Amino acid sequence: MNDWRQQFDLLYELTKKELKVRYKSSALGYLWSVLNPLALAGVFYVGLGLIVGVRGDGAHPFWLALICGMFPWQWFFNSINACTDVYVGNANLIRKVAFLRELLPLATVLNDLIHFAISLPVIVAFLLMGGTGPSLHWLYGVPLLTAAQLIMTYSLGQITGTLNVLFRDLRNLVAILLMMLFYVTPIIYSLDRGASAERIAPYRVYILMNPAAALVAGWKELLLEGRFHVSYWSLSVGYGLVALVAAQWMHRRLRGTFPEVA
Repeated sequence: MNDWRQQFDLLYELTKKELKVRYKSSALGYLWSVLNPLALAGVFYVGLGLIVGVRGDGAHPFWLALICGMFPWQWFFNSINACTDVYVGNANLIRKVAFLRELLPLATVLNDLIHFAISLPVIVAFLLMGGTGPSLHWLYGVPLLTAAQLIMTYSLGQITGTLNVLFRDLRNLVAILLMMLFYVTPIIYSLDRGASAERIAPYRVYILMNPAAALVAGWKELLLEGRFHVSYWSLSVGYGLVALVAAQWMHRRLRGTFPEVA
């Protein structure tokens, strides 16, 4: 019991350190976690909504759908990017201190989870501006989707972080893959309604092979429509559990090389 208590305390300290380091000497601090996804949504709205003429799904404006998809994507994107370098970046700590190394990527993902949670009131404000708002389904939908995203993001981050110890070029490859994943994740389009859903219907099954697709689609369904999509959530949990098993197996196989290589 004492050992688990120590590990929990360490996880708390690591998460707190991540929060302090991210915004050290930053004038705006937490606001950057809100401004980044809002800025991206703004760029896509101007480029696609105003210039190209892309419209919403018929029930909600395009800018609102962008915002509801961009915030959960930003959590996923930031965590995977940071976790890829988490073991290499903490090489001295790994060499000098005996602890569960799995706590390092977990602290990184929890850090981004905190920022996402703090951003929810901002999302609610935009929903109210767009003529909608929270529903009773949020009471269980938000915790369940958050748990699914936590499991999936942590597991994938642990995989990329572990492999990056041996293959340092992986960090650049992950950045490219995440950029590609963005466009096969339903952020700037919808899987379920509107003209975009009709156009991509033949490719829907392939899009859902992307682990982030069902997750973001589930968030957009909950935030925009106030409905909890069980199928999207179940698929996300399935991807997350498979990735978790793979991550733990990979970590056990390669952890002996960490002190020497990291």
